Amino acid sequence: MAKEEKKQGFVEHITPRDVDFSQWYTDVIKMTELCDYSPVRGCMVMRPYGYAIWERIQAELDQRFKATGHENVAMPMLIPESLLLKEAEHVEGFAPEVAWVTHGGTEELTERLAVRPTSETIFCTMYSKWVQTWRDLPMKYNQWCSVMRWEKSTRPFLRTSEFWWQEGHTIHATAEEAQEETLTMLEVYREVAENVLALPVICGRKSDKEKFAGARATYSIEAMMQDGKALQAGTSHNFGTNFAEAYDIQFQSKEGKLEYVHETSWGVSTRLIGAIIMTHGDERGLRLPPTIAPIQAVILPIAAHKPGVLEACEKLNEELKAAGLRVKLDDRDTVSAGFKFNDWELKGVPVRVEVGPRDLENGVVTIFRRDLCEKVTLPLEGLADAIKELLADIHKNLFEQAKAFRDNRTQTVSNMEELGEVVQTGFAKAMWCGSRECEDTIKEKFNATSRNMPFDQTPIGETCVCCGKKAEKLIYFAKAY
Repeated sequence: MAKEEKKQGFVEHITPRDVDFSQWYTDVIKMTELCDYSPVRGCMVMRPYGYAIWERIQAELDQRFKATGHENVAMPMLIPESLLLKEAEHVEGFAPEVAWVTHGGTEELTERLAVRPTSETIFCTMYSKWVQTWRDLPMKYNQWCSVMRWEKSTRPFLRTSEFWWQEGHTIHATAEEAQEETLTMLEVYREVAENVLALPVICGRKSDKEKFAGARATYSIEAMMQDGKALQAGTSHNFGTNFAEAYDIQFQSKEGKLEYVHETSWGVSTRLIGAIIMTHGDERGLRLPPTIAPIQAVILPIAAHKPGVLEACEKLNEELKAAGLRVKLDDRDTVSAGFKFNDWELKGVPVRVEVGPRDLENGVVTIFRRDLCEKVTLPLEGLADAIKELLADIHKNLFEQAKAFRDNRTQTVSNMEELGEVVQTGFAKAMWCGSRECEDTIKEKFNATSRNMPFDQTPIGETCVCCGKKAEKLIYFAKAY
């Protein structure tokens, strides 16, 4: 018996977060089978459970994109070098990360082809063909795809050589329309992060040093992970006419003049899965927000061999599915109930429904909340509605826990000594003169970068945290992934 229990095992050991956060993150990913390492350096294979989470995120985002007037398209993954070179700042920003195709079969290509690190160049090339007059505008397109950036240091979901994402690319007749689009999509990202993923984020504008290559302005949502580091969870860029001028995207205005379009781009990626793990996870594994959990409730028969238990579980399974819940009946007879408890806690399933003979006699079930690791008893009658209310409360609790953690780890600083201390464990909120030199100094001294300038620019001081000169902006600094 002891030998069999050892062979069966329970949840493997997960490194405590306070011992080695990085190893804890790797342990959780490995043990929950979210992804695996590919034979290609820096690439990952998303396994069914990990991809199911991504599918849920995709669905939530895609419906919002379409509701705001965007259409999905598909662009080729290979970009001729001559196209990539048209926008110098963009190319310079991505040059170290571009992967090149030099041969087709056994023949050397006359022109190298870039494996897309992003798709501005191919979108711009097509837009220049499609746009004629102001009546063609706006064009608001999005694509779901993978891109490749030859990263030197990689980590599953957070930074991989190939990753899956969506990238929106839109063109507009006026600067005002492009700016409105840029901020609209940033708000879509904020709403999904907070209302779907339970990730509290800070919205704001990036500094010129940290903006996207080729953009006139970049905006981001920044989340705090449990080790106090920042994670850029999404970005929205206003390109102005930078790419339009390089790729000759012109249209005839209502007044009959030939003008350049104003362009935007915005994207989020599978990095969001890493954010979910590092924001909500604990020593037992994942804690998934209910909206994107592949399984929202798992039903576990207790003493399944007793008369009526399994039949009651099967009936309950159908009832919960009919109510629109994503539910699974775990009727495995090869592992113990204790193993099942650990297994589903590891995978972060928000609700566990335990059904045993005594429960059935009393017309109740035992409910385990993964967010609190607590049990409650609920009546069988009306259980579907009760679970839906419970899932909403679990989301609220996960968000409030994460927000309280972030707020406790965010401090106002007024000098370099304070900044250096605060960024070791969280976000430093400071005043800044606006100079790149001060950003470079902070990065060199503390390995911290500016995250963004929040939209609420209420001053918290008058002088720059670094140089002591007159401050221009309120900004957040942190160590980051």
